[in-house]
Amino acid sequence: MKEDFVFVDEFVPGIRWDAKYATWDNFTGKPVDGYVANRIVGTRALCTALESAQEKAASLGFGLLLWDGYRPQRAVDCFLRWAQQPEDGRTKLRHYPNIDRAEMFEQGYVAAKSGHSRGSTVDLTLYHLATGELAPMGGGHDLMDAVSHHGAHGITEVEARNRQHLCSIMETCGFKSYAYEWWHYTLKDEPYPDTYFDFSIT
Repeated sequence: MKEDFVFVDEFVPGIRWDAKYATWDNFTGKPVDGYVANRIVGTRALCTALESAQEKAASLGFGLLLWDGYRPQRAVDCFLRWAQQPEDGRTKLRHYPNIDRAEMFEQGYVAAKSGHSRGSTVDLTLYHLATGELAPMGGGHDLMDAVSHHGAHGITEVEARNRQHLCSIMETCGFKSYAYEWWHYTLKDEPYPDTYFDFSIT
């Protein structure tokens, strides 16, 4: 692993994770290149900010569940190849019901050069500390649809409030949101703003 990159769970005790791209549960329908282990990796700066976010969330009765952090460039390249393949329908209904594969890039849901590859971006959600249940957010991870946008119509008051809780927690702790994905946050003062890394997560 590159110097200054760490496993998040070792630096933020108690944080939950489910590295979607290391599993079959993602929009490509299989584990993605570069994700050899189901762990979340990020910069030390990211971990410091996440530790603060976890404390802030706990004060509201929530915990943090991470879906992705550092993303190898080879994984992004894998997404590009996948988008050019014929549609098989396996993940379309759940992840991109109203667009074609290739449109994921055109509409800003997937990037050819991802902020994740710089090591200080996370995909995450909230769960209730009392029960362990995920907080309803009006759509899951990587639902590439207008309903996933911040301020989206068609979600309930509870879902909108939970999204606002997450946004407030993350922005208070030094992150900026991404307009098209309620789960995606990048450290404002990221240490490697112009570097796209490509080491595997092992």
